[in-house]
Amino acid sequence: MSQPTSHTAPALTVLEQVRANFLRQKAGLFALQELGMVAPLLVWMYRDWGGVGGGTAGVLLILLTLGIQTMRWRELQKRTDLLKVARHLNRRFPQLEESADLLLQPEEELPLLGKLQRHRTAETLAQIPAEEASSVKYKSSWLMLLLGVALAGALWFLPDFTKTPDKTASTRSGISSDVNAPVDQPKAILPAIEQMNLRISPPAYTRKAPYAVTTPSFKAEVGAQVTWTVKTNQAVSSLQLVLSNQKPIPLRKVASQENTYTTSLTLKQATLYHLRLNGQTSDFYSIEVIPDEAPSIVVQTPKQYTEILFGDPQRVQLRATLRDDYGLRSADLVATVAKGEGEAVKFREQRIPLKLSFTGQPRERQLTQTLNLQQLGMTYGDELYFYLQAYDNHRGYTRTEAFLVEIEDTTVVETMDDLSLGVNPNPEYFRSQRQIIIDTEKLIQERKGLTQAVFQERSNNIGVDQKLLRLRYGKFLGEEFESNIGGAALPEGLAESHTADDGHDHGAKKEGSEHENKMGELLDPYLHKHDQEEAATFFEPAIKAQLKGALAQMWEAELRLRTARPKEALPFEYKALRMLKEVQQKSRVYVKKSGFEPPPLKEPEKRLTGDLSKVQTFHAQRKEKPSETLMASRQALQRVAQLRQGTKPTSTDAALLEQAGQELGQAAVREPGSYLRALQDVRQLTQDIRARKPLCQDCLTRVEAALHHFLPVSTKSAQKPVSSGAPRKLAQDYFNRLN
Repeated sequence: MSQPTSHTAPALTVLEQVRANFLRQKAGLFALQELGMVAPLLVWMYRDWGGVGGGTAGVLLILLTLGIQTMRWRELQKRTDLLKVARHLNRRFPQLEESADLLLQPEEELPLLGKLQRHRTAETLAQIPAEEASSVKYKSSWLMLLLGVALAGALWFLPDFTKTPDKTASTRSGISSDVNAPVDQPKAILPAIEQMNLRISPPAYTRKAPYAVTTPSFKAEVGAQVTWTVKTNQAVSSLQLVLSNQKPIPLRKVASQENTYTTSLTLKQATLYHLRLNGQTSDFYSIEVIPDEAPSIVVQTPKQYTEILFGDPQRVQLRATLRDDYGLRSADLVATVAKGEGEAVKFREQRIPLKLSFTGQPRERQLTQTLNLQQLGMTYGDELYFYLQAYDNHRGYTRTEAFLVEIEDTTVVETMDDLSLGVNPNPEYFRSQRQIIIDTEKLIQERKGLTQAVFQERSNNIGVDQKLLRLRYGKFLGEEFESNIGGAALPEGLAESHTADDGHDHGAKKEGSEHENKMGELLDPYLHKHDQEEAATFFEPAIKAQLKGALAQMWEAELRLRTARPKEALPFEYKALRMLKEVQQKSRVYVKKSGFEPPPLKEPEKRLTGDLSKVQTFHAQRKEKPSETLMASRQALQRVAQLRQGTKPTSTDAALLEQAGQELGQAAVREPGSYLRALQDVRQLTQDIRARKPLCQDCLTRVEAALHHFLPVSTKSAQKPVSSGAPRKLAQDYFNRLN
């Protein structure tokens, strides 16, 4: 019977090998499937399709598929136990005679025939290779991998269909990433121009590659270098670039190319330009500059003012978003700690580095940082002023408003009683409750290192302090002795057993007739007695009730401190402190401020007399006239309206339109879309008047509409008031006496 037993361990080893080999092959199968799904996503991320959002989505999808495959393999590992492996071998290999399950059963529980069959199955299983017993079909996985690789190859050769207007410069209207791209229809600029190239070299802070514009009017970043390259179909004697109201810039000839001229300039502000070739001028074209925006900082938390109450963690959570149009260079936090009061206040400023990385000059960063006020050296009553500041990669700088964080100081009593009364109703013991809380918290923290006897003694000592503080506050409610506290709420049984010989002074029994006693009971509610404890206080009823509530919380805290339960006493101590603070605020005394009281009017002397001799009528006149600005444009507007009605133009009209064109050109620099076409029409009308050609009616209409839109509304200016001119009686008498 010992021979079958010798084959038990090798048989189980074979089953474990089959299971391990099966799981290993399944892991390879899942890995092939994962590669098939990840390949297209990797190509998507490598091509940078979709920008930052596309790359983030690709990473999330890769992590999601990897997590799903890992969960599938772990679930398969849990389900595939040795019993399932044995059943699989029974189905796969008939020579096992459906007996592989016997290898998992204890041998001592099998009958003699079962032991013989177990021995025979173990010998047969030892002859079967583990690789053959755990073979897995890879056909579906290889097919999925091939499909993924094919899809990745297709994505590799497809054009980027996810480009957005902000991703590249070539997607913007009139912009080309090819620096050699020419301007469209150059002959429309001037007939002699064969080809014209406009190349933009953005400044270094934009981190953009040079590009070309295909329209003569364009936008460029401030500080960019613009290069004009003009190729003519004939030799020219003079080719100039004329900016608005500036000295013409001559284009120099390119030595290696025939009839090719070039010039460059650095953009600093928006302007208009035109080309002048052999005295012939082109239309006006606009150059708009894209300014470098300063960084923006949006602070989500904390609020503008934050107060940390007593017992709260002395930490401030700072969350903010930093953005810039071209890239952030650095940012930091400037904090100022204010300590002390009045003339003894001290300030300490320091810069706190932010836990952010600006490698690569990112355009956006999310800031999440915790400010530990204790590490900044702050304590109760201190204030923290801080602000964030950020720098971009050019000259931009932004700082936020100042944020204030204050730690509540419970030792300070804000009162104005000294301005009103000589009596201060606030006692000097208001600061002791906070010390009891501090001692209780310290005892809770040090409990592990104390023996039980020492712990109980310290807790009892804090309870004694709580009792003394309670008695001190009780004095303000008329409870001058501990035996008097709560005496009004004694049960009836105890009140009856409270006799005159228990050691207290109950006072002598009143002597007098029954009639006098009844009269005294009737007058008791209306008498002001100074010997009553409840009446010997100076608090309002509402404040007195709240102070009694604070004493009740002290009772509860003292009970738990005396029984060595400081952790349970802490909430009652906090509540007592909060109620005491509210009592302090409610017990303020305010006095009405005295002001100026005018003397009473002498009504009998002034009323109904009808004396108007000292009342004079005031007359004022004001003349308004429109401000005299843009007079050339105003005169040109009137003249254009006459020309539209058929008036014959004169030589002075051309000069007037030129002056109006200079004024209109200033508006065209700011708003080229509104006034650039009208400026070109003004030039056309000027040339037609001097050449004595018929005027373009459409040009007159557009110029008139543009001048109407350009001229401001007439403003009114106030003139010096002019008197009515009526001579006064005293002045008239004076001149009469002179004669």
